[in-house]
Amino acid sequence: MAKTAKKAAATKKTLTKKTVAKKTVAKKAMPKKAAPKVKTQVVRPVVPAAITGEVLDRLWTVVMDRRTADPAHSHSARLLARGTSKVAQKFGEEAVECLIEAVAGNKAELIAESADVLYHLLVMWVAVGIEPADVWSELHRREGVSGVMEKAMRSRSPAAGTTKIP
Repeated sequence: MAKTAKKAAATKKTLTKKTVAKKTVAKKAMPKKAAPKVKTQVVRPVVPAAITGEVLDRLWTVVMDRRTADPAHSHSARLLARGTSKVAQKFGEEAVECLIEAVAGNKAELIAESADVLYHLLVMWVAVGIEPADVWSELHRREGVSGVMEKAMRSRSPAAGTTKIP
């Protein structure tokens, strides 16, 4: 009886090996199914309504209010007290820092420097008497116009006498 059990076990092993071999061959012979195409989507963080472009209007209002504040307690008041040329210089410095981070590929630093640029731009607007609505109107006017066409229209505008780089 021991021989019969050994023979049955050996047969079972052989069948198992043959069965596995057949299944492996069958799997290799079957054509592979193409992987389903996955649409990639850029997932943008949900931004609360309070952190949209309206934040620039609110920040401009704060800077306007700080014009008369004590320069010892308000950075905006300190900048504005130094005059338009110093405000413009500071804006330029912040813009250069922003460019450096962009070229270096430092995304987090670019975001922080972009916020600095926007703040200093608003301070410059306050210094020269520009309201955000003036800029929003100009952007609205340009909306839907190709950049090439818009630039061509600007060269005929009264500002055409400036020494800007084309």
